[in-house]
Amino acid sequence: MATNALLSPAAGRTPNPKATPSPSARRAGPAPDAATAAAAAATSDTKARFEAYNRLQAAAVAFGEKLPIPEIVAIGGQSDGKSSLLEALLGFRFNVREVEMGTRRPLVLQMVHDPAALEPRCRFQEEDSEEYGHPMVLSSAIADLIKQRTESHLRAIQAAVSAKPIVMRAEYAHCPNLTIIDTPGFVLKSKKGEPERTPQEILSMVKTLASPPHRLILFLQQSSVEWCSSLWLDAIREIDPSFRRTMIVISKFDNRLKEFTEKWEVDSYLSASGYLGDNIHPFFVALPKDRGTVSNEEFRRQICQVDIDVLKHLRDGVKGGFNEEKYGPYIGFSRLRKYLESELQKRYKEAAPATLALLEQRCSDVSMDLSRLDSKLQATSDVSQLRRSAMLHAASICTHLRALLDGAADPAPELWGKTTEEEQMHSGIGSWPGISVPVKPPNSTLKLYGGAAFERAMHEFRCATYSMECPQVSREKVANILLAHAGRGGSSGVTEAAAEIARAAARSWLAPLTETACDRLAFVLQSLFDLAMERSRNDDSKYQNVENMDGYVGFLAALRCSYYKFVKDLSKQCKQIVRHHLDSVTSPYSHICYESDFLGGAGSVANTLHRFNQFNGVASFDLSDSGSALEEGQENVPPKDQQHMTPPAKANESRDILRESQLTVPETPSPDLPGEMHGGKKKDNGNMNDGGARKRHARMAAYANRNHHNNITVGADDLVSKGGSSYSSICSISAQYFSKMREVLIERNVPSALNSGFLTPCRERLFLALGFELFAVNDDKFMDMFVSPGAVDSIQNERQSLLKRQKILLSCLSEFKNISRTL
Repeated sequence: MATNALLSPAAGRTPNPKATPSPSARRAGPAPDAATAAAAAATSDTKARFEAYNRLQAAAVAFGEKLPIPEIVAIGGQSDGKSSLLEALLGFRFNVREVEMGTRRPLVLQMVHDPAALEPRCRFQEEDSEEYGHPMVLSSAIADLIKQRTESHLRAIQAAVSAKPIVMRAEYAHCPNLTIIDTPGFVLKSKKGEPERTPQEILSMVKTLASPPHRLILFLQQSSVEWCSSLWLDAIREIDPSFRRTMIVISKFDNRLKEFTEKWEVDSYLSASGYLGDNIHPFFVALPKDRGTVSNEEFRRQICQVDIDVLKHLRDGVKGGFNEEKYGPYIGFSRLRKYLESELQKRYKEAAPATLALLEQRCSDVSMDLSRLDSKLQATSDVSQLRRSAMLHAASICTHLRALLDGAADPAPELWGKTTEEEQMHSGIGSWPGISVPVKPPNSTLKLYGGAAFERAMHEFRCATYSMECPQVSREKVANILLAHAGRGGSSGVTEAAAEIARAAARSWLAPLTETACDRLAFVLQSLFDLAMERSRNDDSKYQNVENMDGYVGFLAALRCSYYKFVKDLSKQCKQIVRHHLDSVTSPYSHICYESDFLGGAGSVANTLHRFNQFNGVASFDLSDSGSALEEGQENVPPKDQQHMTPPAKANESRDILRESQLTVPETPSPDLPGEMHGGKKKDNGNMNDGGARKRHARMAAYANRNHHNNITVGADDLVSKGGSSYSSICSISAQYFSKMREVLIERNVPSALNSGFLTPCRERLFLALGFELFAVNDDKFMDMFVSPGAVDSIQNERQSLLKRQKILLSCLSEFKNISRTL
């Protein structure tokens, strides 16, 4: 073996041809009968140990067990001689190179030395079973079966390579007790018709097979490749950097012999100095080149003859020979075969105690799995026990859901939480409707779940709502609403028109936001189910002794669907409640737009409303873009300097009064008096006293709310002078109405409605709702969640498979116990 100590002859890792006992030592040794008996006993122990590991390996392949069984993995480039080496180890040919058995699937070769098997007996392990098929004798049939299984499996998985091995057991009198895993050969370029990534897939698979530390690596490389230009040696270094478990074999060594003429050339090449290290010694092997049809006996004779010819050439064909004492133990196939067998048997012996302990653990695990399946089968006939377990599991889930809503950090939020962007992406909702700018609430980059994520989504909804301004309204819409109100009579047309515009905007733009908020909150709640399941599995509370329900897929699916339905119903109810609040706020009968705190907080708006509402000729407003310019060209409109219906003196007086009193509304207006007298009277009544402005303002708001300020006439010049700005004034008033409606809805109504609509039911009514839907049914319907068609048969089949697995593992355990006693 190519390691510091493993390959050193002094360490006893390889046979030393000079370590032959002297005649005196032989005379002083044990009696011939005793020595023969001891050798026979050792051979018997070795064979028993090998057979035990072979059976264990078959079980590992069949059941997917991950057992640290000592194994040899043969790797190398394509055409580097792996297939020829395997045939030489087997002692017979079966055209393995013709089918390229190692190029697409690994092949596990279990070689069993059986002195009674004068002809090779090969059997293949059945796919997905520990059973072996009938013995095969014809070499062509062996090759055909390997090819058929490889192609069938790759076609089924639709891949070019596969890591699932083919297991072949060969019993023969002329093969050693050895197990080798032949792997696909490294290639630089994929074949025609194969995916381009085939070389990378082969390299990755081989690295995976050779990486476990309990596996020895048999690396083959042609002798024609120089050490400095080895393509695959670097790949071996990635797997085993120090070559502690790697055996390096230089194949086709006879091709290199003719290049050697001097001893130093041979020794320099054999030492591989500077590339493998001083204590790393590769093996040099040559095999027969004749691929003609020969008997198995002739094939083995040719192998021995090639070894003799190679040594003869090194001794006689090279001037000065070679350092036979140092490199002799590593030249020839027979040396490699003996070393592989002894090294594997040594590893088997060293690993036996650990394997025994591992088998005991696996047998215990299988027994527990069988008990679990027996409980399931029993539960299918015990409905009451199944109901109890299911109810306890549902109660556990509900308890964990409440804990997550109340605030929890288990499981880890870093793994289970979501950022705001992830919530938007996973929920499929995306951005907020009508909002063009990204909404980034506080903590948007933190991974949250449960109650924290719920509050963040609520805050995100507030941010989204407040980022929306009152939408722009076209002049046509304003004119249609304003003129329609003017046609109904009264003097509050502008007020009502602005309020109606704001109501329509609120209904149109706030409704989608509230529905999106409900959907986002529902997603946050639905995401908690998986977290509650995870907490339930890891729970150390009173539910830890409840029967494990993970195997009841039908029930868990029904529980999940019931919870999702519960949250969906809550979302639907919340949408209706929030819509009701929106309808109330935007109702024509709502006093939100006329509340004193709103009017009092916007003095200029109140004055503008008062002036607009008192103009009897509101229908004569021109709201078009060119309203002011058109007025001058109209024949029926007096020139601006003649539009005043009030004498100049009176008009000036009226403007002075407006500046002083800010459109004071009389307490008892009389429709019979001229408008200008009203203004003069208000001034004569001395309403400019201390605190008068406050009183007049309150009275103005009250009359505006009741639409009783009918007979205050504002000069037409004051309105007409506004010209085209009347449209922008109405839009400004509507925007403030919209803001007031939004504030009332978002700050007063919606948060409380969503909290009480989502969180309260989840805390108080969840288990009742789930229990009513899942458990308030008859036994037949209840059992449909647990015993679906074919479910019992599936459990029975799984149980039978476990029984087979248990049987073979117990058999291996018994064998390894016997082996351990002899160590």
